[in-house]
Amino acid sequence: MEQSAYENLLKRLKNKTINQDKKSMSRIEMPTPDIVWVGNKTIFRNFTDFAKVMRRDPEKILLYLAKEFGSATYIANEKGIFVGKKDPSKFMALFERYMKDYVVCPACSSTDTNIERVNRLSYIICEACGAKLALKGIFA
Repeated sequence: MEQSAYENLLKRLKNKTINQDKKSMSRIEMPTPDIVWVGNKTIFRNFTDFAKVMRRDPEKILLYLAKEFGSATYIANEKGIFVGKKDPSKFMALFERYMKDYVVCPACSSTDTNIERVNRLSYIICEACGAKLALKGIFA
């Protein structure tokens, strides 16, 4: 009898934590990529909107995308320009991965984070729980 009450409490706790994780991830509304192809270039017209939503440096995000796509990139008038034709769905997949690695707090899953650079190391600092964790990579 005691185990079933204990198991019920565990299930209730698990359901509450799962719902909290979904709420914290859904707080950020990612815009849809506005992609135009001109010749052999992909023009990402609302690129800086993504950087503003994630509260990260557009240059670092562009560096991350350039590495993942394996192509030359640059920013011109708040637009990201990529050499070669890129699929809009790949941009969304890469932004989700960037969010997981460099924006979302690993401790509490909050998106209210900042990046602090101390000496040669970058740290993600959570405004919600106060966690300070070292980041790997140069894209933060």
